[in-house]
Amino acid sequence: MSKKKERAYMVDFVLRHLWHKTSRMYNQKANDYGVSISVGFIMLNIDKEGTPSTQLGPKMGMEPTSLSRTLKTMEEKGWIRREVDKNDKRKVLIFLTEEGVEKRRIAKDVVLSFNDRIIDSIPKGKLNTFFEVAERIDMALDRELSNF
Repeated sequence: MSKKKERAYMVDFVLRHLWHKTSRMYNQKANDYGVSISVGFIMLNIDKEGTPSTQLGPKMGMEPTSLSRTLKTMEEKGWIRREVDKNDKRKVLIFLTEEGVEKRRIAKDVVLSFNDRIIDSIPKGKLNTFFEVAERIDMALDRELSNF
């Protein structure tokens, strides 16, 4: 088996390759609306009741510095606002502004549309198998991470 073919059958290579392509596609689409994939995913993870900024990083898999910089940019553009939690003054909640809600709607439409096209192009049985395999990979990763 050639080195190239060997690499194609390595799980982590396939995952990284697919995520890289997906990320490029989302960034190209997001760019049409003046946002990035990071901004779009942050918007999709902000609840109507507000979301603590400390919860966004782990949800997104973003480093605190990157998240902080992205939130600052989003605030400057008028897409989010920050409010101190009424019950716990140590917490800062992130809310979408009206313009942010509109950008979120666009991001949601793009994500759902892409997912619908993928789901329509793969037989249901194979898609179920994909999700079962993804779940096993997730569990294997949890085991590996627990060793650190």
